[in-house]
Amino acid sequence: MASSGEKRAVTVKHVAAEAGVSIKTVSRVLNNEPNISEKTRAKVVAAMADLKFQPNPAARRLASKRSDLLMLVYDNPSDNYLINIQHGALDACKQNFYSLLLHPCDYRAPDVAADIVRSARLHACAGLLLTPPLSDLRVLIDLLDQGDMPYVRLAPSTPSIKGLEVGTDDRCAARDMTRYLLGLGHRHIGFVAGHPDHGAVGERLHGYRDALSESGLAFDERLVEQGLHSFESGLACGQRLLDLPERPSAIFAATDDMAAGVLYAAHARGLRVPGDLSVVGYDDTPLSGQTWPRLTTLRQPIRAMAYAAVEQLAAREPQARVRTLGYEIVVRDSAGAPGLLAHT
Repeated sequence: MASSGEKRAVTVKHVAAEAGVSIKTVSRVLNNEPNISEKTRAKVVAAMADLKFQPNPAARRLASKRSDLLMLVYDNPSDNYLINIQHGALDACKQNFYSLLLHPCDYRAPDVAADIVRSARLHACAGLLLTPPLSDLRVLIDLLDQGDMPYVRLAPSTPSIKGLEVGTDDRCAARDMTRYLLGLGHRHIGFVAGHPDHGAVGERLHGYRDALSESGLAFDERLVEQGLHSFESGLACGQRLLDLPERPSAIFAATDDMAAGVLYAAHARGLRVPGDLSVVGYDDTPLSGQTWPRLTTLRQPIRAMAYAAVEQLAAREPQARVRTLGYEIVVRDSAGAPGLLAHT
């Protein structure tokens, strides 16, 4: 028997009494089940906060026969992108009483799909979060569609039979950024394409081409370089674009990391940015506010995408199988009207 000086553990029964609802209702809120009014859910959450109630994940797993562990699967060369994904997923896991397991892998390995599914089952995961390029790895998607493991794909470029999806309209976003440069007066715009294995990023090249076409400008393949998402690839692509006999007056890189590489290439040649060359990126990672000059970029809600992905897995009945989030151009210091020296 507990002594009078010991603090009594707060249980679901206490939360139910404090909120004025049934124990079953509290359990449904904890399990994030549908068909509960926002008013009732708010009362239960407030009661848990007032009583400092701490859910017991192990007990919940036993009672509901559900795991509270989600697995984030990734292979991406951009640390800035991954940090945002992890923060967004962790924030959502905290709100939904889940834990997050990080699973780095090599998407080119011949047995990567089987390894991911095997690891998820070994840890009794409740679901998988797949980031690019794994979100478009057909052998993995087909394997998951044949089983019963819930999964959500971030920024996929192809549909799946069963999986959930979260992304943005990369093609429209890149079109709008190219329109922005055209609006500044640029007509000779270089483009650094993203990693060829990242399907959704490939849509950014299509958006660039769309904007040129609607402005009556011919597409010039000499103005497009193939990057690999990394700073180093952006540097190499920037050097090649700036070596052209008629170099571009602006360069649009499909990621911020590559845009930073282009900036380095420009500075190494003594070019003024944006006086001699305008440079813009995509993603609005923390790096974009740390370069010199600070990057004008396209804000893709990376954290919000990861947060939404966890919410979809946590919900018993997601409101939509596919969620598309918005984007915006963030104007900083790296783009302006074409300079007099732009083509010399």
